[in-house]
Amino acid sequence: MSANASTSIRIDQVLYEQAKTDATIEHRSIAGQIEFWARVGRAALDNPDLPVTFVAESLASMAEPREQATPFVPRGRKA
Repeated sequence: MSANASTSIRIDQVLYEQAKTDATIEHRSIAGQIEFWARVGRAALDNPDLPVTFVAESLASMAEPREQATPFVPRGRKA
């Protein structure tokens, strides 16, 4: 299956409405929001010692375009 392939699934209407609300806030599609939740859940299960918020923020950060990133400069160095 290619990365752009899609599959229809049935989900609970309450979960759909929560995804719709969060998708609007996070500037994602509803499908993108549910996919994000699934990636966070999978990563959290794979890394039970990490806080879920850390996992979610890390995945969101990794998805951001690199050209908009601010380079990290250690305190001891000048840019």
